[in-house]
Amino acid sequence: MSEPLLQVRGISAYYGNIIALRGVDLEINQGEIVALIGANGAGKSTLMMTICGNPRARTGSITFDGTEITNLPTHEIMRRSIAHAPEGRHIFPRMTVFENLKMGTTGIGFDHFQEDLSRVYTLFPILESRLHQRGGTLSGGEQQMLAIARALISRPRLLLLDEPSLGLAPLVVRQIFQVLRELSKEGGLTIFIVEQNAYHALKLADRGYVMVNGAITIAGPARALLAREDVRAAYLQGGAPVN
Repeated sequence: MSEPLLQVRGISAYYGNIIALRGVDLEINQGEIVALIGANGAGKSTLMMTICGNPRARTGSITFDGTEITNLPTHEIMRRSIAHAPEGRHIFPRMTVFENLKMGTTGIGFDHFQEDLSRVYTLFPILESRLHQRGGTLSGGEQQMLAIARALISRPRLLLLDEPSLGLAPLVVRQIFQVLRELSKEGGLTIFIVEQNAYHALKLADRGYVMVNGAITIAGPARALLAREDVRAAYLQGGAPVN
């Protein structure tokens, strides 16, 4: 069996003297969608940011495609075919949609830019019609699409998505999650998604992890997690879909 694309072993991280991650073990195989769920403040976003090098892991190791990246600078980590669409989207509000998308070429150049533009327009047609509109004037859903599209322009092997459904209408959430499903199943993209919307995340994912107070407490196939009574009671409002 081949090594995981991403392997996290015994990771701890701190904010000052406050421990945020407690010996986290996690792995993601090539082509998988893996979801990390948990309550607000559980440490989910911190884990994703630690993979990207900020904050730096205090203990443990992070390996991507067989190479340890634990102590690499963030810009070096991102050049290794990892893209991060952070919580809150963080687009450039004064730049146009087109200029935001061009930012995705940082580190890979413009050789495939037109080809990749066509691809993201197919995935998110609304972006093509908003091409010369400033990012800050887009709706929340359109900004999230732009953030994902910008990440895809960098041609990642691993896409890190932090709360992509946050603050969006259910219809827009379903649209975005359908695109993620297509990217994985048809395009072979590996996706690690952090979500409070546990129902949507586990319906999308192949496997899932549950985080509580900075530690992984449950791991397994996503369908199995959806069926567990403790997970349903804690994160799925008794099993009902969370909008």
